[in-house]
Amino acid sequence: VQLQAFGGGLVQAGESLALSCATSGRPFGSYAWGWFRQAPGKEREFVAAITWRAGRTFYTDSAKGRFTISRDPRRDTVTLQMNSLNPEDTAVYYCAAALNSVGSRDLLYQSSYTLWGQGTQVTVSS
Repeated sequence: VQLQAFGGGLVQAGESLALSCATSGRPFGSYAWGWFRQAPGKEREFVAAITWRAGRTFYTDSAKGRFTISRDPRRDTVTLQMNSLNPEDTAVYYCAAALNSVGSRDLLYQSSYTLWGQGTQVTVSS
């Protein structure tokens, strides 16, 4: 099973981007999904997560109110809509998949995820 994240790019502060994650292999419904990011010189951090069945969502504080994670069962994709971007959001963004057996509270932790995409660069200029 491979994950692919796409949709990154260069935008100005205040603009929006939508990142998507697609997979080949095991059906999307087998996993819960998360987005993480890693800024230059910093550790990778949690951004958002969604459970597949119930669609419960979780966000880091900096993402609340600006980012929305969603899933599309018809297209087998997970999307991270990012609005009101600022330079602090500049990072490589990674999508990741966790087995549905993982507790929802554990979706905040990288160690809970089994599969990782290659990352997509998001750069926000001031």
